[in-house]
Amino acid sequence: MTSSLTIKKDFPPLKNDLILRTLKGETVERPPCWIMRQAGRYLPEYHEVKNGRNFFELCQDAELASEVTLQPIRRYEGLIDAAIIFSDILVIPQAMGMNVEMIDGRGPVFQHPIRTVQDIEDVLNYEVALEKSLLWAFDSIRLTRMKLNGEVPLFGFIGAPWTLLVYMVEGGSSKIFRFVKELINTYPELIHKLLNKITDVAIEFLCKQVVAGAQLLQVFESWGGELSSMDFDEFSLPYLKRISETVPQRLKEYGVEDKIPMIIFAKNSWYALDKLCGLNFDAVSLDWSWDPTYATKINNGRVTLQGNLDPGIIYGSEEIISKKVEHMITSFGGGKRHYIVNFGHGTHPFMDPEKIRFFLQECHRIGSQ
Repeated sequence: MTSSLTIKKDFPPLKNDLILRTLKGETVERPPCWIMRQAGRYLPEYHEVKNGRNFFELCQDAELASEVTLQPIRRYEGLIDAAIIFSDILVIPQAMGMNVEMIDGRGPVFQHPIRTVQDIEDVLNYEVALEKSLLWAFDSIRLTRMKLNGEVPLFGFIGAPWTLLVYMVEGGSSKIFRFVKELINTYPELIHKLLNKITDVAIEFLCKQVVAGAQLLQVFESWGGELSSMDFDEFSLPYLKRISETVPQRLKEYGVEDKIPMIIFAKNSWYALDKLCGLNFDAVSLDWSWDPTYATKINNGRVTLQGNLDPGIIYGSEEIISKKVEHMITSFGGGKRHYIVNFGHGTHPFMDPEKIRFFLQECHRIGSQ
């Protein structure tokens, strides 16, 4: 594939624009459906493709990443209204010079996490060349967009700056967030410099994904709920705001004429919903802790809401799945406007793919009523 990041004009025409129309605020025939982590570990065909490969090796092979992205679209033909490129939020720290591995049964592990002032300075001084370090990501998007043949639009995504900082400092997942809390409360000015650099890289990566062929974008603030309301306002919100405001401006400079919708998912950040709805994002995705009626009241029609079924419900009976899907869609006003069906977080590796199918079928049936 070509390494030139020029805008490709001859992608196949889009056949299903339901999610894009929803994000424009239009009234639609039913709520669009997609699932966070819809491609991956719960699908047997994913394990056939992975075949013992390291996770990042799979991501960095455009052919294989494209195949994994397409697997749920094929399996659930006509039931999923968007594809999301198979990748990971931690490719930005990798592009910033940090070494991270994905260990089976453990998750991401950074060989040398940020723990000192010198570590911060080293990352701040690292020269990032996205078109070189993440060329494979752009190749994957272009190839996938072609292979989708216009069936559904394609998501690009990033991890939000605060979430990426957590991983970069903690060295992986954490329960007490000791090291990142120590740094933000000891060297806040230096941490803001680092967050600004992460944000710079995130903005460019989002834009380059669009140039490569992504048609909509999602920002994952997965660790937002580990901040107090006061600290969220300081260490998360300003950077989310800058992303939401700068990406559209930067895309115009890249020659992107169409508006590219963006969704923010800030997990467990209940105190920030009103502020998130007031940013320049087109939708706010909700985790399962939210009462849809209450979230809808806070939003007051400003943006589209996405979510928010507890993915653990998929372990239950079909009767329970149907009951809770109906409650969710009804509580979001019936789903014909300002609403996208999704889980409140990602799929689990032990889920039955046929239960996922039933969930999607029920979303279509109930959402079409």
